[in-house]
Amino acid sequence: MKILYFGGQKSGKSSLAEAKALSIATQKPYYLATYDTSFGDDEMTKRIDKHRFSRGEDFITLEESHHLAGVMEPNHTYLIDCVSMWILNRLEEEEEVLIAEIEALKEIDANIVFVLNDVGTGVIPRDTLSRRFVDYSGVIGQELASICDEVYNVKLGMGIRLK
Repeated sequence: MKILYFGGQKSGKSSLAEAKALSIATQKPYYLATYDTSFGDDEMTKRIDKHRFSRGEDFITLEESHHLAGVMEPNHTYLIDCVSMWILNRLEEEEEVLIAEIEALKEIDANIVFVLNDVGTGVIPRDTLSRRFVDYSGVIGQELASICDEVYNVKLGMGIRLK
């Protein structure tokens, strides 16, 4: 089963995705943390610590900022939090490369719960890199929605099922 939770920043996506992953797992699920800690961002470090605390010992944490399919095995449950950070880590790559990785995830016989930030409802960014991030987020979001069995838009901590 493949499931997508997407919504704005601090909308409650991660909490709902964690609960879903735990509910469908037949054994202790994996948490794929995608943030590249080499950026040295103190505020992000605090956010990461908060996520670690909230999930406690319920997940086995794997840190993988680039090649998600490479760390997955069949017959397990994975929570990827978050796809937006994965996109950020790979902005220098071509869109087709990222889409191919999503398609590879589709082929893995595992439960995968994806978390994605909805960044495409604002104004078009002025700078090239930000525009590329927003564009990639939209394209990858569409690809994820197409491979997922369930898709939830999250607002105010509530998941609204779209698919």
